[in-house]
Amino acid sequence: MKPLNLRAVVLASGGLDSTVTAAIAKQDGCELFFLTIAYGQRHAIEVERARQVASVLGVANHLVMNLDLRTIGGSALTGPAAVPKDRPSNERNQSIPITYVPGRNLIFLSIAAAHAEAVGASLIYFGANVLDYSGYPDCRPEFIRAFEAAVKEGTRAGMEGSPLHVKAPLLMLTKADIILKGIELHVPFHLTHSCYDPAGELACGRCDSCLIRREGFAKAGVVDPIAYAITSGC
Repeated sequence: MKPLNLRAVVLASGGLDSTVTAAIAKQDGCELFFLTIAYGQRHAIEVERARQVASVLGVANHLVMNLDLRTIGGSALTGPAAVPKDRPSNERNQSIPITYVPGRNLIFLSIAAAHAEAVGASLIYFGANVLDYSGYPDCRPEFIRAFEAAVKEGTRAGMEGSPLHVKAPLLMLTKADIILKGIELHVPFHLTHSCYDPAGELACGRCDSCLIRREGFAKAGVVDPIAYAITSGC
């Protein structure tokens, strides 16, 4: 068994970024404890994909937690509002989109911190990215630093001198760079799901997340192994 200080909780959504992040944590020598939140998202297929990724990566434990954020609302991912489609990159970067889920990463990281304390992990791996992303405020380095400071003051681990650290290894990488890193680490991209508004098990190919993913694979010069309901464009 690895020493406790090499245990890491990985926020695993089943998406491309979190899966590459998990592979990096494994490369770093960590014993992986996956945490997946089923929060009432319309793209709930990602939870099953996270289970499949966990199996391939051989994680020590995979906790799937139900937390219905539909009761709060405020997002197209947890309510009836339409998910934006076919938006050009300049439009995607203009404002915080309706797919932003209020407080999601703050809530998820707080749960991850609690889980880390419970299993004796000292690290949380988080697939945040600020470049090829949709402008979410809870994916910025300022947020991560502020969260680390809060968790240091508000946990037993922090008070006893062993504060939890949040690692976001993809933070400043482009989507193409993330994909190339994943290829280097033999990430099972065929299992990952990125779409906000899937048609059954098929990614729509048109939402912001699909467009960012497809553009990333195109720029990396690599074929995306997943199927899309719409195959034109990128």
